[in-house]
Amino acid sequence: MFNNIIYFIIVIFIYTISFSVTRPDSSFGYNMLMFLLSWLMFAMICGLSFNRLEERFKRNGGFRLSTKYQVLTSQLSILAIILFAMDVYLFHLKYWLQSIPGLTHFSVLHGAMALGIFVGYLGTIWYFAHPVYRVAFQTDIRRSTLIFSNIKLNMPIIFPWLVLTLVADLIALSPWSGPESFINSTDGQFLVTVCFLGVLVVFLPLLIQSWWGCKPFQPSEKVRELESFLREKDFKYRGLLNWPIFEGRMLTAGIMGIVPKYRYLLVTNALMDILTLEELKAVMAHEMGHAKYRHLLFYLFFMLGLGMLIGGVFDTDFYMVAATYFLNKFSVDLSSPELFYPIVSLPLLFSIFFYIRFVMGFFMRHFERQADLYSASVMGGPGGTISSLEKIALLSGKIRNLPSWHHFSIRERVEFLEHLSKDPGLTARHTRFLRLSFVVYLVGLISLGYLFHFSTTKQTLTYYFVEKVINQQIAEKPNNIALYKNLAMIYHERGKQREAKEAYERILELDRAQPMALNNLAWLLITAPDESLHEKERALELAKKAVLLERLPDYLDTLAEAYYVNGYTNEALKTIEEALSIATDKISYFKKQREKFLGKNEEE
Repeated sequence: MFNNIIYFIIVIFIYTISFSVTRPDSSFGYNMLMFLLSWLMFAMICGLSFNRLEERFKRNGGFRLSTKYQVLTSQLSILAIILFAMDVYLFHLKYWLQSIPGLTHFSVLHGAMALGIFVGYLGTIWYFAHPVYRVAFQTDIRRSTLIFSNIKLNMPIIFPWLVLTLVADLIALSPWSGPESFINSTDGQFLVTVCFLGVLVVFLPLLIQSWWGCKPFQPSEKVRELESFLREKDFKYRGLLNWPIFEGRMLTAGIMGIVPKYRYLLVTNALMDILTLEELKAVMAHEMGHAKYRHLLFYLFFMLGLGMLIGGVFDTDFYMVAATYFLNKFSVDLSSPELFYPIVSLPLLFSIFFYIRFVMGFFMRHFERQADLYSASVMGGPGGTISSLEKIALLSGKIRNLPSWHHFSIRERVEFLEHLSKDPGLTARHTRFLRLSFVVYLVGLISLGYLFHFSTTKQTLTYYFVEKVINQQIAEKPNNIALYKNLAMIYHERGKQREAKEAYERILELDRAQPMALNNLAWLLITAPDESLHEKERALELAKKAVLLERLPDYLDTLAEAYYVNGYTNEALKTIEEALSIATDKISYFKKQREKFLGKNEEE
C-alpha cells in the first residue's frame, strides 16, 4: 500500500498538469486503438514476467520468492505509470474524457475516470501475479479476491484528492467570483488545502473503516483481554475492529485516526488467530506508540510539506526546463504545451519521488522503531514484540529479510530490539535522534519555503531562465520586436540598465514608432542609477515622441520628469497635471511628482 501512495500521487500529478488541447490532430479511433494496443502489450509483459518468475522458482528455489515478487510488482507498477503518462500526453486521454457530456466542468469526474484507467493497469498486474502470490505468501486466496482486495485496500489513498477536487469544482461553478479567485491564488490554495486536510484527517478514518468493511470482533477471550489491556493503559480509541482485507488472511494490524473519537485499531483475523495473547498485546502497544508519539499528525505535516515543495518548485522549474540545452538542441517547439508540459513535469515527478521515498521514508522507518521501543516499554521487555515479528515473518512467506523503504526489515527491527536489553538508554536516545532529525527537516522546509515564496532568489532565477529563452528565440528571429520588448522588461527587473538600453535601441532601429520603447528608454536615460547612461536632452525628445503616439498617464509622467531634469519646471507641472486628470490609478504617486515639481518651482 505504501508504494501505491507514491504511485497514485505521481499519477494524479501527471493528469492534473496535463494540457487539454482544443482538439487533437489524431482521431478518437486512432487514440483508442493505441491505448488498447499499449494495454495489451502491458498485459503480455505482466504475464510473461510472472510466468518466468514462477518457472525460475520451480527450477531453483534458492531465493526468496516474496522478495522477487515485490521487486517485480514495483517494476511493473512503474511501467504502468509510464503507460498512463503515454495515454495522457500522447493519446490525449484528458481531452477525450472531458468530451464526455457533463464532464467538462467536473474535473473530479473525469479525473476519477482517469485514475480508474490506472487502477486497471494495476489490476492487470494483480491478475497475472496471482499464481506467484499464492506460492510466495503461502495462501490459497482466489484471483478475484486478490484483485478486489487490492483495489479496496488502495482506494482510500485518493479519497482526500476526490473531496478537495469536488469542493474546488463546486466553488468554480458557483456564481460568486470571490471564492474562486481566492482559491486560485497561492495563499488561497494553501489555506484551503490545510483546512480540508485538517477536516479529512479527523473524519476520514470513519469513512475508510466503513469502506474496508471493518466490523467489531465477535466476543472471545482474546478480544476481552485486549480491550481490558487497552483500558488498563488508558488508551482512548473508538473501536477495535476486524480488518477483513484479503479475506482477513493478511498478517497485519494498523491504527487510524488522530482524534480519539475517530481512532480505530485494526487487526486481521489471521493475525488474531496465530498470535498469543501476549504477542497481540505487544502489537496493540506498538499501535499505541504511533498514537502516543503523534506519528499520524507528522504524516499530515509531511504531506503539507510536499505540497509546498511542489508549489515552490513549479514556477522555477517551468522556466528552467524551457531554457535547457536539451529543448533547444532537439528543436522542441516550446509553443506546444503537449510537448512542453511532460518535460516540465519530469523534475517535479523526481522531486515527489525523492521526497516521499527518502525524506518521508526515513521518518516512517524510524517511527516504526520508536513504536517498537514503546511496545517493549509497555510490555516490560521486547520479548512479545520480537516473537510477534518473527512469527509474522515466518508465516507470511519467510519475509524476514524483505527490504522496504517505509519499514526496516523484520530482521533489522528484531536486532534493534535485542540491543534494548543491553542498552537501557536506547529508547531515550532514539527519541532524541528523531527530534533532532525533525528539527533539521523543519529548518530545511522553512528555508525552502522562504527561498521559493519570500526571497528574491526565485524571482532572480526565473528572470535568468526567461532571459535565456528569449535570447535563444531572438537568435532565430532577430527582427521580432515583441521578443525585444520582453527582453528589455526582464533586463529592467534584473537591474541591468545598460542591456535594457541596448534592447530598446534595437526596437527603435526596427520601428521608430514604438511608444513603449520610446517611453521606457526616455525614463532609463534620466533615472538609471548608472549616471553614465544619462542623456537628458535625448530623453526629452524621446518622451515627446512617445506622448505624441499615445497620451497615456505613464508616458506623460515620463515626459514631465524629462522636462523637470532639463529645467523646464512649468512644463513639467502642466504635464503631470494632465497625467493626474486622466489617471485611474497610481494617483498618490502622480501627486508626489507634482509636489516635487512645485517645490522646485517655488525655489526658483
